[in-house]
Amino acid sequence: MEKPPRYRLSEAEKDALLVEQAALIERLAARVAELEALVGKPRKTSANSHIPPSKDGPGGASSKADAKRRRKPRPSRPGVSRPLADDPDRTERCLTEACPHCRTAAPENAQRCRHRYDHIDLPEVRPVVTRIELFGGRCGGCGRRYRAAPPAAMPPGTPFGPGIRALLAYLHHSHHVGFERLSRMLKELFGLSISEGAIANAFRRMGTAFDTACAAIKAKLLGAPVIASDETTTRVDGVTHWQWVFHSEQAVLHSIAPSRARAVAAGILGGHRPEVWISDRYAGQQELGQVHQVCLAHVLRDVQYAIDCGDGVVAPKIRDHLRWAIRVGKRRPELKDSTLATYAARAERGLDALLGVPAAHPAGRELQRQIKAWRCKFFVFLSDRRVPPTNNGSEQEIRPSVVFRKVTNGFRSDWGPAIHAGYRSVTGTAARQGQSAWTAIRHLVAGSFAVA
Repeated sequence: MEKPPRYRLSEAEKDALLVEQAALIERLAARVAELEALVGKPRKTSANSHIPPSKDGPGGASSKADAKRRRKPRPSRPGVSRPLADDPDRTERCLTEACPHCRTAAPENAQRCRHRYDHIDLPEVRPVVTRIELFGGRCGGCGRRYRAAPPAAMPPGTPFGPGIRALLAYLHHSHHVGFERLSRMLKELFGLSISEGAIANAFRRMGTAFDTACAAIKAKLLGAPVIASDETTTRVDGVTHWQWVFHSEQAVLHSIAPSRARAVAAGILGGHRPEVWISDRYAGQQELGQVHQVCLAHVLRDVQYAIDCGDGVVAPKIRDHLRWAIRVGKRRPELKDSTLATYAARAERGLDALLGVPAAHPAGRELQRQIKAWRCKFFVFLSDRRVPPTNNGSEQEIRPSVVFRKVTNGFRSDWGPAIHAGYRSVTGTAARQGQSAWTAIRHLVAGSFAVA
C-alpha cells in the first residue's frame, strides 16, 4: 500500500475526505459481506462455538490444537521411581549363606540390607458364600411354629451382599460397563455367576438409598450462597431427555427430566434464590439467583467465531480484555480488596469502551449486540471472591454422564435415569469431601453415607 502524499488540508477538506472514506468503507464492507455469503460462513467448531469436540471430525479444532501442542519441546524433568509402601503386608528377608566369589561362609550378623524393593500382586478373589440356616420348631406351650430371626446384615431375599452391589454400581456408572459385560466380567474375574436381570434388580433396590441421599444433598445445596448449573442431553427409552447438574462448594445434585425448560431448575430450587447463580446464557438458566455470572468461556468461543468470520478490529480486543480479566480472577487470593476493586472498575470501563468502538464488520456488530444484552453479568467474579469466571466446574461434573451416554446410548428403563442421577450426585458430593467414588458408593450401600 502506497503512503498518501503529505499535504495540509483545511477542516472542510478533512470532513469531506472522512465522509468519502466512510462511504468507501461501507461499500467495501458490503462487498466483503456479499463475497462471504457466496463462500459461506466459517464452520463452527468446539473452539468457536458450543458444540462438543467430538463433532469437530478429523483434523478439527481440537486435533489442530493437539498437534500444535505436540510441536512444543517438552521440558526436562527429574527422574522418579515408585516409592516403597509405608506398611507392607509381609517382609521377606533374603540372606546369603556364602560369599558368591570365594564361597566363604557369610554369618547373618555380618550382613546388612543392600537393596530393598516391593513386589506387588493381587491374590485370587473369590466370593465368600455364607449359608444361613434358620432353626425353629413347634412351641410346646401354645403349639404354634417358630423360627429364628435372620442376621441383620444378611436378610433373606437377594443373595448378593453390599460389596457386590457397590461393585456393580461402580463399574456400571463410573466406568460405563454394560450389563452383559458386567455379567461376564464377574464370572471370569471372580467366579460369580450373576444374570443381567439380577444386576438390574440390584440397581432398582438401591433407589431408596439414592433418594434419601439426594434429599440430604439437595438440602445442603440450597443452603449454599453460590450455585452453578448446566445441562446436557441424554436418552431415555429412545427419547431425548435432559440431565441437569447443580453444584456448590460442598454439594452436587443431578436430575434427569424430559424438559430443558426453566421450570426444571425452578423446581429444584423450590423458590430459593442463591446470592450468585453461575451458568451459560441459555434462557432457561436466567433469573434464578440474585446476581448472575455468565460463563466467560462460552463468551470467548463466540468471540473467536466473530474473529473467524473476519472481524479483525473489535473481536480481538474483546478477546484480549476478557482473557486479562480471567487472569486477574486467578490471582484473587493474592490481591487486596482495594486492588481487586480497582481491577473490577478497570474491567468495566474497558468493556464499555470496546462496546463503543464502531464495528465495520457485521460479525463484530453482532458480537457487540450480544455482549450488550449480558453486559451486567460479566465481571461479578471480580467483586465476589467466591465466584469463578467460568462455568467449567459444571461441565466437568456433567462430562462423565456424557461419556456414559455415548458408551451405553442412554437408558431403557423408567428407573434407570433416577439411579444414574443419584449415583452422580452421591459420588460428586463425596469428591468434594475428599472421598473416591468407590468409597462413597460402599458407604451408601452400607447405609453409612452422610453429607458433611
